[in-house]
Amino acid sequence: MSDPATLFMLGASHHSAPLALREKLALTPDKIATLRARLGPAAGVRELAVLSTCNRVEFYGVAGSPEAVMRLEREFCALQGVAAKEFAGARRHAAGGDAIAHLLAVAAGLDSQLVGENEIFGQVKDTYAEAVTGGGAGPVLHRVFQKIFQHAKHIRTHTGVAEGAVSVANVAVELALNIFGKLDTTRVLLLGAGEIGEKTAKAFQSRGAAGLTVASRTLGRAMELADTLGALAMPFWLAPVKLGEFDIVVGSTAAPEAVVTRTAAAAAMRRRPAQPLFFIDLALPRDIEPAAAELENVFLYNLDDLAKIAAKNLAARETEVARARLVVTEKSAQLWRQIGPRLAADGGDAPITTGEATRPPLAG
Repeated sequence: MSDPATLFMLGASHHSAPLALREKLALTPDKIATLRARLGPAAGVRELAVLSTCNRVEFYGVAGSPEAVMRLEREFCALQGVAAKEFAGARRHAAGGDAIAHLLAVAAGLDSQLVGENEIFGQVKDTYAEAVTGGGAGPVLHRVFQKIFQHAKHIRTHTGVAEGAVSVANVAVELALNIFGKLDTTRVLLLGAGEIGEKTAKAFQSRGAAGLTVASRTLGRAMELADTLGALAMPFWLAPVKLGEFDIVVGSTAAPEAVVTRTAAAAAMRRRPAQPLFFIDLALPRDIEPAAAELENVFLYNLDDLAKIAAKNLAARETEVARARLVVTEKSAQLWRQIGPRLAADGGDAPITTGEATRPPLAG
């Protein structure tokens, strides 16, 4: 008879890990694959899904013992070059129904820096898709994620948690309006051609910004997005040289180190000494060297800065957030009552169903 299996969550988020630590913890797809390979079947982690975003790195899985979760933590820290003590200071761990409740709160946007935001739901779906293709999703995670998607949609539909939610993009636009007064004559440079950068660019365009240029490490992708936005495309290597020609720079790349250094920002300001330069850094690791903020007439806001500003609107939705949290408690307890006994009985090896498909479709 196999040992009782444990459904667990292990990770760190913006609640406990500052931006500098989250930069160290962030996992690329290649590193997720490496971690899976290092663990292997003998490590005791039977199922594993990895959620890595700008605000969190979290592991959801089924382990044959507490020692297996500890090994996962050790392998993760070794892979990222992070001291075990440093990670332990930010670590959050949950098991059983508490792990389910946490995942549901995350998927519903209740655990986000911007409470009620939409992007996290898609990121959780991507996490599940990666676990399926990477071989990390077994009968327990299939069931958990299936029900999490259903309950998260219910929360967003039947509570007002997302009403009036302020996105990072909208906060950035409001800050730009405070600095420049109006945006119709501003020149905006978008570094990176990903989804977050695209949404931010569209937010600026919706408020009148017309002069938009896209620079991406892949010129073809920059040209494709530029065509979609009615913007211009620029070779990525030119961006630091051309900084002085822009008023607003949005950093949203996946570069491993700063794209814009303090030196490059200083050179740009010598070309525009009397004009402000506004940096919005949405990347992790950060695209803009923090020291650039020391320069006169340079305004730099990173993800944590924008989240603090956006949090001011949360008071108006406190009642709806409380209602949503009650749903999280109810639904997660209900799901754990279905899963827990089977985990204890067979170690998580048998499919867990209640008359529904074990593996749900990824779309929707």
